[in-house]
Amino acid sequence: MDQESIVYGCIKDAAYDLGETDRRRSNRQAMLSLPKADDWPFLCQEMFAIPQTEVGQGNYQTEVMHFGASYKAVEYEWDQWINKFEELLSGMYWVSATVHLETELSGTHTFTWESNGAGHEPGSGDMQVRCEWSHEGSLAL
Repeated sequence: MDQESIVYGCIKDAAYDLGETDRRRSNRQAMLSLPKADDWPFLCQEMFAIPQTEVGQGNYQTEVMHFGASYKAVEYEWDQWINKFEELLSGMYWVSATVHLETELSGTHTFTWESNGAGHEPGSGDMQVRCEWSHEGSLAL
C-alpha cells in the first residue's frame, strides 16, 4: 500500500465588524482563485470550505476557513506545498493559520502562521511560521 499523507487545518480571521463583508469577500475570492485542478502537489479549491460573503450565524468572533486533503506521500514535496499555501495566505486577511501534516513514517507535523499586530492584510509580508513535530507509537523491535 502507498504512503498516505493527510493535510488539514484552518485559517482564522477576526470578525471585527459583523456588518462588514469586504474581508470575507476578499478571502473568498483568494480561495476561488485557486485552480480546480493543480500540478503536484495539489492546492485547489475543492480542499477548502469556502465561506459565503454574507455574515451568518455560524461564527461568533472568529471567521474559520477550514480545509483538508489526502495525498500520496506529499511530505517529499512539502516545500512546494508550503510555498503555494503561503502564496494563498499572502492574498488574504487572517490572524493565524494552522496546517497539520500527518504522515505514516514521519509522524505529525503542525505548522502555525501568525501575523504581526492585529492581523495580516493582503500584500503585506508580516508572516511568521513555526513547526512542531510529534510522533505517536513506537517502533517494533
